[in-house]
Order: sequence, then C-alpha cells, then structure tokens
Amino acid sequence: MPIQLTNRNNAINRRQFSKRVLIGAAATTMAASNLASVRAVHADTKTGTLRIAFIGVGGRGFGNLSTVAQDANVKVAALCDVDLRNLQNAAKLHPQARQLRDFRQLYDFENEFDAVVVSTTEHTHAFATMPALRLGKHVYCEKPLTHNVAEARAITEAAAKAGVVTQMGTQIHAGSNYHRVVELIQSGAIGAVRKAHVWVDRAWGRQSKEEAEKYGDIVFVTERPSESVPPPEFLDWDLWLGPAIERAYHPVYFPGPKWYRWWDFGNGTMSDLGSHWNDLPYWALQLTAPTSVEAFGEPPHAEIAPASMHIEYEFPARDSLPACSLTWYQGTHKPKIWHHGGIPKWASGVLFEGDKGMLISDYGQHLLLPEQQFVDFKRPEPFIPASPGQHEQWLASCRSGEPTASPFSYAGPLTETNHLGNVAHRAGSRIEWDVNKMEITNLPEANRFLSRPAKDGWTLS
Repeated sequence: MPIQLTNRNNAINRRQFSKRVLIGAAATTMAASNLASVRAVHADTKTGTLRIAFIGVGGRGFGNLSTVAQDANVKVAALCDVDLRNLQNAAKLHPQARQLRDFRQLYDFENEFDAVVVSTTEHTHAFATMPALRLGKHVYCEKPLTHNVAEARAITEAAAKAGVVTQMGTQIHAGSNYHRVVELIQSGAIGAVRKAHVWVDRAWGRQSKEEAEKYGDIVFVTERPSESVPPPEFLDWDLWLGPAIERAYHPVYFPGPKWYRWWDFGNGTMSDLGSHWNDLPYWALQLTAPTSVEAFGEPPHAEIAPASMHIEYEFPARDSLPACSLTWYQGTHKPKIWHHGGIPKWASGVLFEGDKGMLISDYGQHLLLPEQQFVDFKRPEPFIPASPGQHEQWLASCRSGEPTASPFSYAGPLTETNHLGNVAHRAGSRIEWDVNKMEITNLPEANRFLSRPAKDGWTLS
C-alpha cells in the first residue's frame, strides 16, 4: 500500500515553503522587513548592465569570475588580488577592468560598480563584504561567510539594513538533489526528525605524520614554524595577512587551501565543508540557533584546527517541529550506525532519523531507508523552484530585487552555527548558547573565541 503524505502540522505547502526558502528560515522576520526596499531600489535594473568588482581572482575566485562574466549583461569593473600572478591572469581576459592589490582601495571608486564578488581567504571575507553592504552594493561571498561568530552576526545585520541582494557561494544549495531531500523531509516522508548526522571524510588538519599520509592531507604541520622564509615576489604578504596579527611568511600557510587549518586564517574542515553539508539539515529541518554544543576528539591546539573530531548540537523546538540534535563528524569520526552497517557506508553524507524511517543523502543522491519500506512510496510533487545556478540566481536577483535562495539572512545564522562547533572544540567543554545576547552563558571564558582582534588599519566598524 503506498504511503500517503498528509497535510499535517509539520508539513508545509508551496506558499509557506517559498517564503521560508527565499527569505531564509533563520532570520525570516528580519529579512522580510527589507524585501520591499530591495524590490523598490532595483526595479529599474531588470535589463541593465551590472558592473561587478571581483575581490580575489585566483583559484575559486577565478572560477567565480569566469562564471559570472559569462552573463552578457555583466561588465567586469574591477579586479583585486594580493597575488600579482592572479591579477595579471584575470586582467588578460578583462583588460578594461581597474586593477588593485588592496581591496580597501576599491571602495574609493564606489561609483564604478554595482556589486562585488568576494573570493578571498575566509579571514578577510567580512572586511571585503562590510564596506560593500554599507555602500548599498549587492554581494556574492564565498563560503564560509565569515571567519567567526561575531563577524557573521555583524554581516547578517548589515545586510538586513542595506536591503541589497546577497548570496553565499554554497553552489550545491542550488542542486536538484538537495531540493528533493528538503521536500521529502518537510512534507513528512519519514515523520518527525529528532536526530540528524553529517559526516565528511576529509582529514586535513593537526594529526600525526602517518595519518596525514594515510588520509591525503595536503601539508603536514603540527606547530607554528619558527623559521622565517621570504615571501615570493608576486605576493604582498602584509595584504594577504590583512586583519590577522602579523607573522612571518612560510609555505605552510600559502598557497591555499593550506591556510585553512590555521585558526588565524580559517576554521578547518568544520567551517569549510560544514557550509555545504550542514546546509542540508539546517535547511530541511528549519534550524535556527543551537542551545548547546559539545565537541569530542583530540585536545584543542592553540594554532591549528583538528583533522578529525565530532560535534553534537542541540536545537530547540521550532513551531510544530520537535527539538532535535545534529551531530557533525569529520575525518576518522563517523556515526555509530555507519560503523555498525545500519546504513550504506558512503564516504560523506547526511542522515535524517525520523519517526517513520530514515533518509540518507550526499551531494548527488539520496535514499529512503529501510528501502523495502518505501518500495511503493509516492513522492510529493516538487515544490522548490528549480535554480538556474547559485551565480545565475544572484545575478537575476540583482536585476529583479527578488531574494536569493541562500541570502545572508540564512547564510549568516548557518555560519554562526558552524563556527560554534569550533568554539566548543577550542573551549574544550560543552557550551550553552544564548543567541539573542550572543553569549556563552555557562563558560564565560569561551566567549573569547567568538571574535578576534584586528590589527591597525582593519576594522568592521
């Protein structure tokens, strides 16, 4: 007998879904208050050319540049990069664009561009994004949105005040597989979900040399280098450091993504892959902020993020949805049910445990479990609009004023949640989180991990 989906309290109709997805479930009220101004400001630019400045044009940044510039109505107005090789390479394709090494100088030419694409290392994301928001420029920023919790909150609030079009670069968010999973979970296919698990097989970070070789880490390092190495001539090392406290150049930091394991520059696998993988349960379960977070694994290191660990988040009830837990695993850590053979041993994945079954997913596929139980299952009609792509949707929204699927009102709280996992790890203890006060209430000394001091010449205020 086919399993029928009913319009229960925890199911949502097409109209309700569209509102939550497009506005951002984590900050619906704040974002909704700005939609009218967004539409009014940009209603006359539907067919106009968008002049876009690109901050960071190597690696991922060059990919973003290449995709966005394919739009016939995009003009590449400026190119910024601290690496002269990247700047010159991009300038060959866009010789008419203004070229800059220091992105802070870009904002002296605010009348020359309408929007920015930020693809720097994550410790400078907020510093490149904030001036754009304050000047009323649309922003596309790579994940993770910011370097820490305080920056995520500041960017979220600034975006709401600016009323511009924003999008975080979590490209998989636009994929049809994620859409179908969200529809299944939110229409009640497996009943109420009280537990979810996310695991990724990447093991980059602080670990033994044997483990680094076994798991294919791109660099082996366990302490900050004591020796000084001259930076390459093509790199402005001081600008690369940006707001981070000064340190001598060393090839264990550069080029990317070597830097991402160092707390001063990144947040390891948690904030990097967490932006992609935690996105699915965060979206499907309409999560907001956790009430408590606890990390498990090796003791924290003052300088370097761990290769392997797992983190348990507890989330409160949301409307008619029950309280639930979300556990993140990276590297060698995996869910018990994975080890015991209760689910397919996918290298990376997301598992939802519901009252009436389970659902496992990765980027490109998903399964309802146990499979025999869902042989005659009738899927809901798709109700998430197909995306033209993460970049393409941002461009279309810049012209129409319609919100994107991953605006900063959604991406900011998601980023905060991911960062809190690292905060718990670095604190070495369970933390209790007051989202409104932006404060760890049970362990005051851990609040120092929510932000970081910036050196002179760099400010978000």
